[in-house]
Amino acid sequence: MPFWEGVTLAFQQIWAQKLKSFFSLLGVVVGVMFLIVVVTVVEGLDRYVREDFAGQLFGINTVTLRRWEQISVNATREERRERQRRPWLQYDDADALRARISLPARVAVESTVSASAVGDNGRSVDGVRISGASADIFVIRDLTVVDGRAFTPQEAAAGTPVIVIGSETADAIFEDGVVLERTIRIRGFPYRVIGVLEERGSLFGQSQDNVAIAPARSPIQSITAPRGYVDNIIIQSVDPDQLRDVQADVEGIMRARRGLRPTEDADFSLETADEAISFWDNISRMLFTILPAFVSIALVVGGIVIMNIMLVSVMERTREIGVRKALGARRRDILTQVLIESATLATLGALIGVGLGIGIAQFVAAVSPMPAAVAPRWIALGVGLGMSVGIVAGVYPASQASKLDPVDALRYE
Repeated sequence: MPFWEGVTLAFQQIWAQKLKSFFSLLGVVVGVMFLIVVVTVVEGLDRYVREDFAGQLFGINTVTLRRWEQISVNATREERRERQRRPWLQYDDADALRARISLPARVAVESTVSASAVGDNGRSVDGVRISGASADIFVIRDLTVVDGRAFTPQEAAAGTPVIVIGSETADAIFEDGVVLERTIRIRGFPYRVIGVLEERGSLFGQSQDNVAIAPARSPIQSITAPRGYVDNIIIQSVDPDQLRDVQADVEGIMRARRGLRPTEDADFSLETADEAISFWDNISRMLFTILPAFVSIALVVGGIVIMNIMLVSVMERTREIGVRKALGARRRDILTQVLIESATLATLGALIGVGLGIGIAQFVAAVSPMPAAVAPRWIALGVGLGMSVGIVAGVYPASQASKLDPVDALRYE
């Protein structure tokens, strides 16, 4: 039997017995839908963590020097105590790194705190992420100033009280749209607004536009970190291929400054984006490992349902099979027809499951911060699994149909 003729006959049977076909498809639909929803969300999270989260949190091609790791999993009580005893990072550390790093690199300091900001019109906004930073932070963090300008290295060195604010902060305080050369106060101290950042959206539901960045040596240091100290020192390799060499250089310089012996553990932390998201690698690997087990349960159930429905279908069409055999149909033709019908039924269920899965994942992405990314390989896998289930489930019914004796089949009532 020609393949497409078998597919046409299969669709005719599905259409003729809609309710039975629906229940036959249900198991495969649910299994494939679950597969697509979960892997789409996990794939979206994976892309989000690697591209957006890592880029915004750490910067591109950067090594971040801290007192301790920003992301730490399962730290013991003693480890937490040891971190609290570590010395603070200082401006002198950043100056030493600028002078002694042997490879082309940018060095910036950054200290961050959350506070309220009040405009010269009396309007205020809460929860502003205030950063005291070096002038190079705009390049390292890939921050674009769309209105006005960023502060200069000279202003940063002099501690000039100027500030660059995010678009959300600007809109909340200055409703009239006139922002530049206005004044905002943070903890009572005035800063002159010289720039507005490009809108960046949110990160896991937290706005990246309710921010303000001032020179680290300006009066902002009174609230961001103890005087003379900084939270982070960020080193960006000019050449991405030299990032690991820059990291080794930074570690060597800091160990020498701290007087650490080769056998002593470092009393500081060096993190790159890849190292910081290693915890996510473990989680995503675990999800992609256990996912097939859950999906296989639904698909096995769907396969059993399809096999039972196909057995009933073969029984109902016994006389038809007898007529076809009496007219010269070979055993192979009957076997092929039933297998094609079963595979078509399951593939149709898989396609419906893929469509529903993508729809649900996109809906979740639209109404929540949870991202979603549809990878073609998972769609192909879902359809392939559905087709495979249909073929496997149809083998026994097809074998039974092909073995029917034409005389007995014609007598069947």
